[in-house]
Amino acid sequence: MIEVRDLHKTFRTTKRYPGFAGAVKGLFTREYVEVKAVDGIEFSIPDGQIVGYLGANGAGKSTTIKMMTGILTPSSGSVLVDGIVPYEKRKENAAKIGVVFGQRTQLWWDLPLSETFSLLRDIYDVGEPDFRERMAFLESVLGLEEFMMSPVRTLSLGQRMRADLGAALIHRPRVLYLDEPTIGLDVVVKERVRAAIHDINRQFGTTIVLTTHDLADIEELCSRIIVIDAGRMVWDGSLDELRDRYGRRRELRLHPAGGGDDGALLARLRELDPEASLSREEEELVVAFDRKKAGLAAVVAAIMGNREVLDYSIRETRIEDIVKQIYAGAVAR
Repeated sequence: MIEVRDLHKTFRTTKRYPGFAGAVKGLFTREYVEVKAVDGIEFSIPDGQIVGYLGANGAGKSTTIKMMTGILTPSSGSVLVDGIVPYEKRKENAAKIGVVFGQRTQLWWDLPLSETFSLLRDIYDVGEPDFRERMAFLESVLGLEEFMMSPVRTLSLGQRMRADLGAALIHRPRVLYLDEPTIGLDVVVKERVRAAIHDINRQFGTTIVLTTHDLADIEELCSRIIVIDAGRMVWDGSLDELRDRYGRRRELRLHPAGGGDDGALLARLRELDPEASLSREEEELVVAFDRKKAGLAAVVAAIMGNREVLDYSIRETRIEDIVKQIYAGAVAR
């Protein structure tokens, strides 16, 4: 569905100098600085896949999305979306895609929401029977009916985001680009939006590219993750592969009844995993180990053989920590 090959985008900006003297100098001397926003990115996305496209602020995510939607033209390289070069055939491409930007809206501010959908029906030339069928589906998954007659300016943030998602789907696009679709939403509305995205993908096979800083969106929705940093791709794989490579550390948090020899316990744990660690946080004993080297049962048995334990809990590596490791590795390179 989407083919990106050796994609580059460089912006040329005027160099600015500080202070009044710098401003005067700028009137007579014009120097330029080239900034590489995207630097040789390559990937393919098959039909019907949900892909999380991650990166820190300024990594090049939005620039890539704008080239895939046809807003920007690459400096070099190529993009194909459903067989179309988006920046060469913008109108044809626009008919096949939907876009939701979390901080912008495509709704008409002063019109009732129902009028926005009627206008979009005419713009995309959606027949009346198809329009009624699609509106019934969108109202059921997004809960639009309760505010369909309200002017857009009166909608809450959560209502507007659900309406924007519906507006992007009225023509049933082949590809849906979501840029921070849950930004600023409360927990209940986030869950509703995520469920709607999942239903849309499952029922219609819509290919979805999701950029977000809310990694709970990624965990719940995406089967694949692409991570970029400074315009370059640093990871492309499944969430399970990501956890297997970067999320092997496990923490066991224990509430001991008292007693026990910490030194002897640590020595036993390091027989299982040479890099195992033992620390204390207030009343808790924290054991960290590599789940590939030491099985949970063996670690628990070693602890129980050393002391009595009242309670314990297991903590896997969080997706936030994994992404931080990837960013740190990219910066180090």
